[in-house]
Amino acid sequence: MYVDQPLEEDAIDHFDRLPDPILVSIFNRLQDVKALGRCCAVSKRFHSAALQVESVVVRVDCVISGDSSPSPSSSSSASEASTAAARGVFGSLVKLLLGTIFVKPIQALHQILLPKKVVLAEVSHHSPGEVLRNFREIRSLKIVLPGGELGFEDGALLKWRAEFGSSLEGCTILGATSFRRCGANSEAAVDETGDEEEQRFCTNGGLKLRVVWTITSLIAASARHFLLQQIVSDHPTLRDLELTDVDGQGTLIMGREQLEELRRAPAEAASATANRTQVPALSMKLWYAPRLVLPMAGLVLEGATLVAIRPIGGHVGRLDGGDGILVGAFDGAFGEAARAMVKRKTYLLEMNPF
Repeated sequence: MYVDQPLEEDAIDHFDRLPDPILVSIFNRLQDVKALGRCCAVSKRFHSAALQVESVVVRVDCVISGDSSPSPSSSSSASEASTAAARGVFGSLVKLLLGTIFVKPIQALHQILLPKKVVLAEVSHHSPGEVLRNFREIRSLKIVLPGGELGFEDGALLKWRAEFGSSLEGCTILGATSFRRCGANSEAAVDETGDEEEQRFCTNGGLKLRVVWTITSLIAASARHFLLQQIVSDHPTLRDLELTDVDGQGTLIMGREQLEELRRAPAEAASATANRTQVPALSMKLWYAPRLVLPMAGLVLEGATLVAIRPIGGHVGRLDGGDGILVGAFDGAFGEAARAMVKRKTYLLEMNPF
C-alpha cells in the first residue's frame, strides 16, 4: 500500500526553491524567443523572469504577407528604389538585376521587420520588433532570416559581412562563379591558366560582374540596417546585434559603440521610398583569382573574388587584413579563401554614394 509522502513530494514545485537570479540565468541559456514565450505562459513568476533575459535569438521561419498581392503604390516604390540604385556606368545592368531578383526580396525583408505588415510564424503572429517589445534587459540579440536576399545561379557563391554604426563602416564580400571538390590536378591547373585568365578579367565582363555583386550586397546590407533602427531605439540596453540568414549568405553586425552611435545619430534613408540606409562614397580593394585551390578545405573556387570596402575618408589603408576587416570575416573554408586571396594582385576602385 502506497503512502501519501511520495505524492506530496511530487507535488512540490522545485522551481519555487530557486532564487530569481538563478531562474533568470536558466532562461538566459534558452535564448530562443519561442521557448521564452512558452515559459512566459507558465506562471507570473516565469513570465517576469523570462522577460529579464539578456541574450535572445529570433528565428524567422517564414514570411506571411498581410496582403494577398502587392499594392500598386508598393510596386511603384520598389520600382523607384531600383531606378535610384541603377544610376552610373553599370546602371542598365544593375536595373535589370534589381528588377528581376532583388525587388521582391527587399519587399519581403521590409515586411519581416516592420510592424503591421506581416506576421512572424509561430511567435504569436508578430514582427520581431513586436515580439521583443517586452524584453527590457536585452544585451545580445541575433535575428536569423529564412534565407538570403540575393538569388544567383546554382553552384555560384556569394557571401558578405558588413559592419554598421549610423552608416556603413566596412564590408567584406567573397564570391565565386562556381566551387567544387578538389581534383587530382587542380593545383597544377592554377599556374597553367591563371595568368591568361587574369589578363582578360577587365575586358570580358568579369569586373562588371563583380561590381554588380558588390552593389547588390551593399543594398542588401543597407536594407537590413535601415529596418533594424526601431529595434535599436526600443532597446537601449542592447550591446551586441547580429542579423544573418540560415543560408549564411549575409551577416550584419553592430557592437556597443556602433549601436550607441546609431541611437545618437539615426541613419537617413537613401530616399523617401528606398527603405534602406544611404551607402556613402566608398573605397574598395578587390582581389581576383581565376581558380583558387583551398587544400585544407578540399575545394576549388572558380572565378574567386574578394572585396574589402571602406567609406572614403575613413581608415582605408591596410585593408589586406591588418585592420581586422578581413581577419575573422569568414569561417572555415571561406576564411581560408580570404587569407589566400589577399596575397594576389590588388585592384583599386571607388564608388559614388547611392
